[in-house]
Amino acid sequence: MNNNFNLLGRLRSVWNLFRDRNKVEESKYVPGAVYSSPQYRPRFKFGNERSIVGAVYNRIATDVSVVDIRHVKTDENDSYVETIKSGLNSCLTLEANVDQTSQAFMADVVMSMLDEGVVAIVPVDTSVSVTDNNTFDILSLRTARIVQWYPRHVRLQIYNDNTGEKEELILPKSKVAIVENPFYSVVNEPNSIAKRLIAKLNLVDAIDQQSGSGKLDVIIQLPYVVKSDTRQKQAEKRRQDLQDQLKDSQYGVAYTDGTEKIVQLNRPVENNLMAQVEYLTRMLYGQLGLSEAILDGTADEKELLNYDNRIIKPIVSAIAKELKRKFISRTAQTQGQTIMSFRDLFSIVTPERLADLSDKLTRNEIASPNDMRAAIGWKPSKAPGADELRNRNLNQGASDAQNANLDVTQEFQNQKVKENSQNGSNSRS
Repeated sequence: MNNNFNLLGRLRSVWNLFRDRNKVEESKYVPGAVYSSPQYRPRFKFGNERSIVGAVYNRIATDVSVVDIRHVKTDENDSYVETIKSGLNSCLTLEANVDQTSQAFMADVVMSMLDEGVVAIVPVDTSVSVTDNNTFDILSLRTARIVQWYPRHVRLQIYNDNTGEKEELILPKSKVAIVENPFYSVVNEPNSIAKRLIAKLNLVDAIDQQSGSGKLDVIIQLPYVVKSDTRQKQAEKRRQDLQDQLKDSQYGVAYTDGTEKIVQLNRPVENNLMAQVEYLTRMLYGQLGLSEAILDGTADEKELLNYDNRIIKPIVSAIAKELKRKFISRTAQTQGQTIMSFRDLFSIVTPERLADLSDKLTRNEIASPNDMRAAIGWKPSKAPGADELRNRNLNQGASDAQNANLDVTQEFQNQKVKENSQNGSNSRS
């Protein structure tokens, strides 16, 4: 009886989403434009989607998106103190807008920046008007493409999540974070290595398309000389006749005269395009600080550290500094507010190396055991002393005894000072 009653209570309190279907369908309100794919997603231009450059951009954007960027407070030495719970920090760590999480948004920023050379980060939803106020709380962020440049303003093409369409706005540069690609000369210049590689790959694609177009590539040797106009017309008529036979035949069968010879060209066109593509790919990897091991996931610690320092760190630094410059006011900066990035260095080390680092960090009183457990992903320990910064390899008994002796000595000195003060007062009386 009780089980049935509880079941009835749960059924009465349950709300099904499909109950709102009739309300939406019957109403005249249309929730914006309709597309078969999301319009806010970045799409490569300039042929990047058809080359290895697109895979490189995606790898870099994915690695940058997992770096933790926060709105924090620092002390007088610019050291991290605490994370500020603000709308900007929520956009950078949880939800950037109604369509994207913070990680998807950061990947969008990096991919658009690498593809176009520059990207704009626009505060769409704010607590007050952006154009009329210098201080405001940011509630949502979106990436935008810069269409035109003015001395103090920029014209932006940005996705409007209310209408579902991309619209153009003119905003002051001081209210928009404009992030430039640190590798612009390598990736986005017209004659850069990346552009030359894309051009060579387009040529390779064109040749592959020709070779797979269904052409036979045959030569017909006729039993007469075709130097005169009459013979050339006769040869052209014979070639057209063979084409019609092959086209109209169900199985592609044609006949020729006994005196005619057909030579088929089964050799590919000889060129050095692939050698040039491989050469340009190696140059692009070298100038960016990449390697094939980074892309296929077989890189060791040194390669990952070099990749992190030469590519990931400059991009993250460019984004963080621009966010601080445009979205943290001068007053807030004097109060210690800033944008900082935090990279999980323990994610690139092996378990054996991690154990060695844990021992060194706790022994030198840099991190506590619970700090290391949090880095590994384990729950904090409730054991006494798990949050203390001390060297656990030392003899704690001797240390405690030494501290006890110091306490006794201090108490004895305090007692002597008290007795001397009392004797001095008695002698004066």
